[in-house]
Formats: sequence, structure tokens, C-alpha cells
Amino acid sequence: GLNLQAPPTMGMSTRDQAVAARNASRQLQNLSSEDRAALLYAIADALEANEDAIMRENEKDIAAAEAADTESHLLNRLKMKPGKIAQLAAGARQIADMEEPLGRQLSKMKVADGLTLEQVTAPLGVLLIIFESRPDALPQIASLAIRSGNGLLLKGGKEATKTNAILHKIIVDCMPAFGVDRECIVLVEGREAVSDILALHDVVDLVIPRGSNSLVSYISNNTKIPVLGHADGVCHMYLDPNADVAMAAKLAVDSKTDYPAACNALETLLVHKSLIGKGKDGYEAVAAALVAAGCTLHGGARAEKALKLPACPAPRHEYGNLGLTVEIVDDMNQAIDYIHANGSGHTECIITNDKAAAEEFLRRVDSACVFHNASTRFSDGFRFGLGAEVGISTSRIHARGPVGVEGLLTTRWLCRGDGHFVEKDTGVKYTHQKLPLDANLAHKVATGLGWAVGIANAVHLGLMLWKMATKK
Repeated sequence: GLNLQAPPTMGMSTRDQAVAARNASRQLQNLSSEDRAALLYAIADALEANEDAIMRENEKDIAAAEAADTESHLLNRLKMKPGKIAQLAAGARQIADMEEPLGRQLSKMKVADGLTLEQVTAPLGVLLIIFESRPDALPQIASLAIRSGNGLLLKGGKEATKTNAILHKIIVDCMPAFGVDRECIVLVEGREAVSDILALHDVVDLVIPRGSNSLVSYISNNTKIPVLGHADGVCHMYLDPNADVAMAAKLAVDSKTDYPAACNALETLLVHKSLIGKGKDGYEAVAAALVAAGCTLHGGARAEKALKLPACPAPRHEYGNLGLTVEIVDDMNQAIDYIHANGSGHTECIITNDKAAAEEFLRRVDSACVFHNASTRFSDGFRFGLGAEVGISTSRIHARGPVGVEGLLTTRWLCRGDGHFVEKDTGVKYTHQKLPLDANLAHKVATGLGWAVGIANAVHLGLMLWKMATKK
């Protein structure tokens, strides 16, 4: 079994832990791409091998949370469901198999004769992830950090203490075999106040909060560290006059009930006025499907009166349960204005068979994710094929929407010269000529070789056939 002794960083100050994480992250960056991938494969195997132990610790956390009368949606997020470990291991392997994110050339330029400049991808450095309840966020984020060469400080909610501790131990125990210190990923534990960590803006490069609106707002208001995240997920679905009603019913139910506590769950259904009162061919069929699925419908200002619904708590409201706001709109313009006025810029969707209307909606709605005829639940790093996600960003700088490994990278400039100097720009003759990227060059060479080999083979085959023909 696993020996759950205190991690090596216990007793160190949070600042020292952050510095240790940065030093260890440099060891991680020095590994070859293959070794970082192999480390992730080792972690995936270790997670699967220790599934029973993880579930036992998770059950202890759940029992403690139930005894403390924790809210049901938080309990739901805390519980590691059957198959979850296999999914987390699959996610780690998917991230291991992805294209190498570090040192990727983005641009290359001949600044002057003999002086070249390239821009390449690089890790951000040390990330601080603060997450509530969801222990499954820990291996996802750790996998992304390892692939991208970042150090990590993790601060989990007290309700998941035991689950987080065992997941952290399983992951960091795989590191020394690859020459990386365990401190590369630090689980900040004990009485260390979040406010103390948020003061470390000189040693932490990015903070990613995963949790309630109040947590995200608190962090954004109390740190100088850049914050990547979103406070709320108030997602809208607009039923256009040309909506396929059966599809609308299915997608509204999926968007709302698949995981009501998620940030990509549907909160507001906007219905074109022409669909009201059409029974099985309109809004009523969609409402019936939602109610049959256990949803409670609330009305916006218009729908409350027209559809005799209880009033919604506010036009912008994230239920986090099976509650849903319905509102009636005159046209797409009104729907889009409503979304911009009351949404959180997360995910919006239009249901319609009118391609032109769909394209207009996709173009005009200013949210991180905008969908046509697809459930809002697709707004997710794993479903987007990013391997996993560190979070979903509704801010506009650096990263937006589901953030995978790309959001954990920055860039560096590498300049190669041969005694070049500036001397008030008299000592150099600038060419500023864009050069093809090395990867593209290799591809072109390979393609050229492919053509050359193909032509040579064709000529060779032609000659053979000609010789055979002439022998006859």
C-alpha cells in the first residue's frame, strides 16, 4: 500500500515552496519531450494501480463532508465516480501523446546578414491553482503542467483533503526516477491562508481558480498575480423560428441536466415569440421535455406573465441545479442583446436549420464559445481535444474559452549573431527578412524528397517495363 507520510515540502514557508517549484520546473524543462511523455505514462499507470486506495480516501472525505452538511452540488463534485480514474489516466496519456509544446518555433527572421532571431514557445514558470471540491482537477492540471514544463502550487479545498493528498503523492512519487524533484508540484496544506499565497506575485506567474463565483471574485480582488478563469457560467440557448423542435428538446435537456452544477450547463432558454403556443411543434414540446427531465422552469420578465411561470431570481442567474430561466424574444437581435446584457461570456448556442441565421449568431455573439445545434456541455477542454483543461477563461487576454496546454505557455526570443553590434544603428544593416520556420523547412525537404523518390521510382519502373517489353 501507499505510505501517506508528510510531503517533503511540509514545514517550508509558502515562498520557499514556490521557489523550490520553480527550480524543479527547470529540471522538468530540461527533460527531453520523450522523457516528459514517459513520466506522464508512469503517472497514468500509477493512478490506475492505486485506484482502490484513491477511492478509499475519497470515501473518507465524502463521509466527513456529509457529516458537515455540505451542499449536494459540492458533494457531487467531491465524489470520484466509477470510471473516473480510468478517464484521468486516459487524459494523462492523451496529453503525453500530444505534439511537443515547448521550444516550438513561431517565427524566424533574418534581422541582418548573419543575425537571426526566432520566437519559440516556453513555459510560464510557476502556476498556482486554487480549486474547491473537485479532486479530479488535480491530476488533470498536474498532467498539463508536466507536459508544458511548469512548476505547480496546488491549494485544494479542505473538503477534499484526503483525496488530494493521495493523488498528489502518487503523482510526485513518479518524478525522482526521471531526475525531477518532488517539489515540482507542491500541495499547499495546513493552515496556510490563501491570502498569503496570493501575495507571492514575485514568485508565482499565474493563478487559476477552479471553484465558486465567490472564490474567483475573491482571488481576482486580492492578488497582483494575473488570474485566468471565470466567475460564472451563465449559458444561453436561443430557439430560432427555424429550430428543429425535437433537436431543441434533446439539446436543451442535455445542456441543462447532463451536469447541472457545471459552468457549461444551460441557465437561460431564449425562445422566439413565433414558437410560443405551437404545442408539440414549438416551445411547449421543449418545456415538456425539460420538466420530464426534472427541471424547474422560471420566467423572465415576459415569460413569467405569458407562460404563467414563477419569476426567475434575476435575469443573470446561475442556478447550479435543475432550475432554468425561460424568456421570450422578438428576434435574433433581441436574443443577442439579452445575452450580452445578462450573460457571462462563457458559452451560447443557437438551435436552427437556417444556416445564414446560425452564421450570423456565431459571428455576432461575443462569448468565449458560440455553438450551432450542439449542446453547451461541449465547452470543455477534454471534449475540445485539448487533452484536459486547466480552466475555462472568459477574460480576453492571454487565453479564452477552454484552456489546455497552450494557455500555460508564453514565448521567448532567441537571437544568434556573430559579433553584431548596434552603435546607434550605424553598425548594422537591417534586412528584417522573414524566414521559413525550421519545421516547415523540414516538411518541405521531406515533401521534396518524397516527390524525388516517387519520380525516381516511376522512371525506374518505366525503364524495367521498357526493358521487359524490348526483350520480348
